[in-house]
Amino acid sequence: MANLLAIGALADPTRRAIYESIGAKPNAVGEIAARFPVTRPAVSQHLKVLREAGLVVETRAGTRRLYTANPATALELRDYFQGVWERALRAYAEHVATEESRHGRNDR
Repeated sequence: MANLLAIGALADPTRRAIYESIGAKPNAVGEIAARFPVTRPAVSQHLKVLREAGLVVETRAGTRRLYTANPATALELRDYFQGVWERALRAYAEHVATEESRHGRNDR
């Protein structure tokens, strides 16, 4: 499941910060690495994981590799978490309704 790969990739705090810093504007590895207290090779490894998870897209411009956030995967994750949130709210509403009827508090 693509969502699990993406969620796993974002579990690492440094990787998540790198992903959040990229945005829609193409960024070279050096530009990204300059924002973080980790080495350029470490940033490249994080970007590899993000790319394999479908969170970023890599393009080449001459000898440079440019990275941008993949909006399709971001939308998939948003939809996934929206569904989780909606199920949790429904379960909570059902629990409240059950407790209210159990304790005689149906003042709606």
